[in-house]
Amino acid sequence: MANIKSQIKRNRQTEVRRVRNRAVRTELKTRVKNALQAAEAGENAPEATAIAMSRIDRAANRGVLHRNTAARRKARLQKRVNASQG
Repeated sequence: MANIKSQIKRNRQTEVRRVRNRAVRTELKTRVKNALQAAEAGENAPEATAIAMSRIDRAANRGVLHRNTAARRKARLQKRVNASQG
C-alpha cells in the first residue's frame, strides 16, 4: 500500500480507468461477435457491422485502443463479414 498521498490518488484513478476500459473492451468483443453471427445468418449484417465499427472507433477515440489497432480490427471484421456474405 502506498504511503504517498499523490500515489494513493493515482491508484484510485487507475482502478476507475481499468474498470471502465474493461467494460468498453467487453462490449467491443460482444458487438464484433454479434456482427459476425449476423453476417453468417444473413440477417441485419450491415446494421450489426456498423454498430461494431462505431464501437471500435469510440474505443480508439477514448484511448482504450490504439488507432492502428482499431483500424486493423475494423479491416479484419469487414473482411470476415464480406467473406461470410459472399
